[in-house]
Amino acid sequence: MKRYLILADGSIFEGEGFGAPTTTTGEIVFNTGMSGYQETITDQSYNGEIIAFTYPLIGNYGINRDDYESIAPTCKGVVVHEAARLASNWRNQLSLDEFLKQKKIPGITGIDTRRLTKRLRTEGTMKASIVDTADEHAFDQLNALVLPKNQVQQVSTTKPFPSPATGKNVVVIDFGLKHSVLRELSKRQCNLTVMPYNTTAEEIIQLAPDGVLLSNGPGDPKDVPEALEMIRGIQGKIPLFGICLGHQLFALANGADTYKMKFGHRGFNHPVREIATGRIDFTSQNHGYAVDAHSINKDNLLITHIEINDGTVEGLRHRQYPAFSVQFHPDATPGPHDADHLFDEFMEMMDAFAKRSRENA
Repeated sequence: MKRYLILADGSIFEGEGFGAPTTTTGEIVFNTGMSGYQETITDQSYNGEIIAFTYPLIGNYGINRDDYESIAPTCKGVVVHEAARLASNWRNQLSLDEFLKQKKIPGITGIDTRRLTKRLRTEGTMKASIVDTADEHAFDQLNALVLPKNQVQQVSTTKPFPSPATGKNVVVIDFGLKHSVLRELSKRQCNLTVMPYNTTAEEIIQLAPDGVLLSNGPGDPKDVPEALEMIRGIQGKIPLFGICLGHQLFALANGADTYKMKFGHRGFNHPVREIATGRIDFTSQNHGYAVDAHSINKDNLLITHIEINDGTVEGLRHRQYPAFSVQFHPDATPGPHDADHLFDEFMEMMDAFAKRSRENA
C-alpha cells in the first residue's frame, strides 16, 4: 500500500505503509540510534512526534515484554528506510508491524531517510504528515495543524501511585516518565511515589520524602509553569534531581531561560564532558529544547556538564541547595550506561542531607 510522507516545506517522500492503516500529523524528528527502537517508540518524550530512524534497518529483533518505556506510546508515526520482514531474537514476541498495529501507530517504509535527515538538519524540525494521497488537501490540513501546548498534561499520570520498597522514600514527578528511571531507583531499593505533573510543593512536603526526582517529558518546558513554583517551594528543603525536561524546569525555576533547538539531540552517542573532572560520558538523549548558557545566574547555578559537539548545557548544580540536574538520560534505556552513577550521587546527596538535618536538629 502506497503511503506518502509530506513535510511543511512542501517536500514529498513516497514509500510503503506498515503498522496501523491510518494517516497522521505531527512534528517530525530524527533519531540516530542504531538499536533501541522499542524503547524509543514507547518513550513519552516523543508524544505528538513522528519519529524518523536514521539507521537503515529497523525491526530486526522484534518487540519484547521487557523493553517498554511506557505501556501506551503516544508518538504519532514511525518512518524507516527498511522495516525488517523477519524478526529474529530469543526475546521476540511480535513484529514491529504487529506492535504498531496494536498501538494504532502508522508507519512508512522505503523512505530515503538520509535525504530526509539532511533536510531536517538544514531546515530544522517541522510539521509533517503520513498520508495516503499527497494532494493539495493533505498539505492544507498539514499547514492548518496547531501543535499542542499541553503535551505533559497528555502523558502524565492523573493520580499518584506507589512502587513500594524498603529504602529511601523518593517522590517522582511524572512529566512523561520512562519506566527505566523507576527501574534504576528500584535497584537502589527506593520506596517510590509517582505524582502528577501539577503536584504542589505542599503536597510533596506532606509526604516527607528523602528526595524528589523530576522526570523527563515532552514539549516546551515553558508550557509547564505550574512546575516552577513547585520546584522553588521544595529546593533547599528536599534533595532534588532533574532529568531532561526536569533539568530544563529546574533551570527555569532558578531564573535561567530555555530555547528551541534547530533539530535537537535524539540518539545514544552524544559525548558529554563533566567540567570539574574532564570525564567524558557517552549519553542517551532525547530533547528539542536546551538551557541558554548566557541566561544562567552564576550566583545560583553552576554548569557541571557540556555537550562536546555543540557546547550546549548538559548539567547544572545549585550552589546553595542539594539539587542538580542533567539534560541527558542516565537511565540509558536505550543507550550506554556511562552515566548511571548519577543515581548513586542522588543517593549520596540524600544521605548527606539527612545527616546534616539530624546534626542540626
